[in-house]
Amino acid sequence: MCGISGEARFDGSTPDTDAVIRMSDAMRTRGPDGTGHWTDSWVALGHRRLTIIDLSTAGAQPMVREDLGLALVFNGCIYNYPQLREELRAAGHTFRSTSDTEVIMVAYAQWGEAFVDHLVGMFAIGLVDRTRRRLVLARDRLGVKPLYLTESPGRLRFASTLPALLHGGDVDTAIDPVALHHYLSWHSIVPAPRTVLSGVRKLPPATLRVVEADGRSRDHVYWQPEYARDPAHVGRDARDWQLAVGDALRTAVRRRLVADVPVGVLLSGGLDSSLIVALLAEAGQHHLRTFSIGFDSQGDEAGDEFHYSDQVARAFDTDHRRIRLADDDLLPAVRATVAAMTEPMGSHDVVAFHLLSEQVAKHVKVAQSGQGADEVFAGYGYHQPLMTVPRHGAAEVFASAFFDRDHAELSRVVGPAYANDRDASRELLVAELAAPGAETALDAVLRLDTHRMLPDDPVKRVDSMSMAWGLEVRTPFLDQDLVALAAACPPEHKVAQGGKGVLKAVAREVLPAEVIDRPKGYFPVPALRTVSGRVRTLVLDALRAPVARERGLFRPEYVEELLADPTAAQAAAGSNKLWQLGLLELWLQTHQG
Repeated sequence: MCGISGEARFDGSTPDTDAVIRMSDAMRTRGPDGTGHWTDSWVALGHRRLTIIDLSTAGAQPMVREDLGLALVFNGCIYNYPQLREELRAAGHTFRSTSDTEVIMVAYAQWGEAFVDHLVGMFAIGLVDRTRRRLVLARDRLGVKPLYLTESPGRLRFASTLPALLHGGDVDTAIDPVALHHYLSWHSIVPAPRTVLSGVRKLPPATLRVVEADGRSRDHVYWQPEYARDPAHVGRDARDWQLAVGDALRTAVRRRLVADVPVGVLLSGGLDSSLIVALLAEAGQHHLRTFSIGFDSQGDEAGDEFHYSDQVARAFDTDHRRIRLADDDLLPAVRATVAAMTEPMGSHDVVAFHLLSEQVAKHVKVAQSGQGADEVFAGYGYHQPLMTVPRHGAAEVFASAFFDRDHAELSRVVGPAYANDRDASRELLVAELAAPGAETALDAVLRLDTHRMLPDDPVKRVDSMSMAWGLEVRTPFLDQDLVALAAACPPEHKVAQGGKGVLKAVAREVLPAEVIDRPKGYFPVPALRTVSGRVRTLVLDALRAPVARERGLFRPEYVEELLADPTAAQAAAGSNKLWQLGLLELWLQTHQG
């Protein structure tokens, strides 16, 4: 887990190594254990290192193999690198380190562009093929690791974070009106390849981009599960699916133990993280380090779920730490969280993840987490109605449950300079759901949730906040084999038992019933969810700042309307509209100026 950066020049000039160094320095927290830079005639690479596998200098990056004609920077972890290493050795290759980084490089030497098909893990890769004069960029299948890009005539830059690109300089920081439409519609999600800034894009998940030395490039989407029934599964009943999913999840959690440092678990007390703890204990992980966080309650709303996390910790004898924080801890954390955001993220629990990661990083460098289970196994309330609607009705069900605002309301929100005549978010939604390869309405929405929404909300949130403290978080529910299996699973097994039915069936054999059948919970941060107290003042100051008025993103009368009626600030799906607007302004003022 690290931070990577680079520049490629196509106009005959040499790369700006100072810009690459600035980008790397901006990602110091992602890689506090070391730094490195390398340059060739037309490409420069930068790296910040967090030592997880091969703690020696032999695993340092950028990694160069002159004999192979390759140079590489890499962010992430390849879980099957020991097996690939042996396979490549048998094919006649030699190694100079015990790192997964070198395995990627040798895999490319063996299989060329098909090397990504052999990698099991989370990764963002920048590889220079010096013989063919190519830059190869790749992102993992579920988009767990980010890769941002900015282009100008004769030049391409890339980095693990958007703010790092800004530190490199010479980036178009104008607001992208279509991305703004997405942000205000979809819980602050801006799906790849867009970002809220016109001059920055991100490589989509499961994508390999080959960039030639003359600037030509081509993309290849190397993985996409079929959300349809596989004839090979005919005859499987609910018990068969339970066993198959259980086996795949056990493999996923074991894969994510590969490390030369201890691995802990972020234990919320919900089904997903609790199941990870149970399966790790079953696999022989004794006195596993687990961590939970809680905040002050507000009215009838509890600020923690310690009752459940304590129960799981006792059941599996974990080395458990409760982290309790007061509302007074939130205000300074909001500013630090916004500074750590690689893109603006309006979910109120981003701050909680930032604070949790700060504490967890004091004890471990690696932790597993339960993100992704709801998207993969149909855990949200809007998944249930999709069982009874035709495929063409999926967009309406999804929009009514998920959209923060419809297009008509958006016309009252954004300033004239950012108005969009087209309903860009609805158009993208309809196109995604109508794409071939999904059998039912629920299949189509789960594909959208998993491959478009998930990488740019919970996954991005966890990566940004954990890496702000040099903590590597691994997500077993986003294991490629588990996701492909879940995509093929008949929808009725997923929506059973109120959602995640097949997962709950697995859990009933290893977890207390109270943890499985409890009401669905979210990261509770009452003061942020309601935007009250000093947090409200911070948001108002951002929205009323001179730079905000000059930018003119939002119509003043709409902001005042939200201020006058607190209930109007709550979207149907539970997002806080005032926080969403204020957060975007805070992010822009922090990173854009």
